[in-house]
Amino acid sequence: MESKFSFLINLRFYSTWQLFVFPRILIFSTCSTRSYCDSAKSSCYPTTGKPADFGIHGLWPNYNDGSYLKTVILATLLMNLSSKPSQISDLIGNMRRNWSTLACPSGSGETFWSHEWEKHGTCSESVFDQHSYFETTLGLKQQTKLLQALKTAGINPDGSTCSLENIKDAIKEGAGYTPWIECNRDSSGNSQLYQVYLCLDKSGSSLIECPVFPKGGKCGPEIEFPSF
Repeated sequence: MESKFSFLINLRFYSTWQLFVFPRILIFSTCSTRSYCDSAKSSCYPTTGKPADFGIHGLWPNYNDGSYLKTVILATLLMNLSSKPSQISDLIGNMRRNWSTLACPSGSGETFWSHEWEKHGTCSESVFDQHSYFETTLGLKQQTKLLQALKTAGINPDGSTCSLENIKDAIKEGAGYTPWIECNRDSSGNSQLYQVYLCLDKSGSSLIECPVFPKGGKCGPEIEFPSF
């Protein structure tokens, strides 16, 4: 049973946050910047195999200024709330295919999913229970189809350099809304595509234009699209 303390926290902060942010991560951009990633031995790939698409990072309740619910995160962690796999048992196969993560040694994703639920999902319990949180997030991946949108525009994950504006335009054409693109640096110091952010309304049912984009992760005018 949910404690009164937890209910009051969620009720209080449900009235203050304004939207969801849906970040999609390019796993290979994570691997190429971390010394623990051994791509030759595939030691960091998920147990389901080498990804061939953008992954899911999570679904985050956010404020209009781009920040997330730090106070709720602290409170829920102090209460030691954790993911209950039995509530999402029917989604596990789909999550392993579509919501994988890098880990050394390789993992199936449960630790990452639990982290996302504890840090972000519990802050949105006035909108989603645990099952609908994960189910909705999986559905958003199928709805937005980032890789398909880029390929349709002739932008392929082959290690080549692309115009940042062309990438944004291609995703906007496919998803219907302007993305925020986050970059990091590869092992040679080159700017590369890392994460793509889209926004949803507070109900989590409709994509919207992001009122503000997160700070950091700035890209150059030309960026690499790492190979899958």
